[in-house]
Amino acid sequence: MDKETLTEIPALADIGQAELRRRRLERMLTVASPFLVLLAWELVVRAGMLDSRIFPAPSMIGETFERLLLSGELMAHLSISLLRIGAGFLIGAIPGVLLGTAMGLSPLLRAIVAPIVASLYPIPKIAIFPMVMALCGIGELSKYMLVGIAVFFFMVINTYTGVASLDRIFWDVGRSFRVSRMRRLLTIALPGALPMIAAGVRLSLGVSLLVLVSAEFVGAKSGIGYLVWNSWQIFDVEAMYVGIVVIGALGWIFFAGIDELERRFLPWAAANRH
Repeated sequence: MDKETLTEIPALADIGQAELRRRRLERMLTVASPFLVLLAWELVVRAGMLDSRIFPAPSMIGETFERLLLSGELMAHLSISLLRIGAGFLIGAIPGVLLGTAMGLSPLLRAIVAPIVASLYPIPKIAIFPMVMALCGIGELSKYMLVGIAVFFFMVINTYTGVASLDRIFWDVGRSFRVSRMRRLLTIALPGALPMIAAGVRLSLGVSLLVLVSAEFVGAKSGIGYLVWNSWQIFDVEAMYVGIVVIGALGWIFFAGIDELERRFLPWAAANRH
């Protein structure tokens, strides 16, 4: 080992230590920043600078959260909303991935379907909720279908983008080894599109939560959205904030869960994104 290499080793070690300290600082700020916001909110309310009837202090919201949790009311609403999101996600994601993959593989199908997807995608999904209720009734199926429709478009677009952006060399290698169309689908198209599919899942879960809560405002007697809207109507502001906090926590859990799955099973995609 020459002298230049020996002098470079401490410099590399210093860079590694600096990077480690930076990551620790980022994690600490990520954890601390919400608590600092809550602390400032609490102090401002207690100082009388905000009307606690409209902006209750976090401690007041925490007491209501405990009451709703112990009574079982919060978990009942939460479990119903999660069931609706899960069922709707499956209804929309499976056909969305299949159609997006087919569009990426078939220029003819893409020419037919792409204009339809492009024209329907921008329509706010909550705007078609009355039509969905007319077709599916006012029961649970209409909520499942509304979430499924919202998820479907995200999964179609992301899956198609992932398949279409694959390097041509992968397809050339598959053809040179005379790989069948089905095996090319399973071993080239879908694995290559997985990072974009994961991004679609991340976006779809957030949008499905948004769409479902909006639907529960007007077309349900249960769920987190119903808890928020009903609490506002009876002016139980603390319970309304509990619902809002739970919605935000669900969104964070969805994103963090997908990020963790991506780090475990798609480390190359996670590294590129970060």
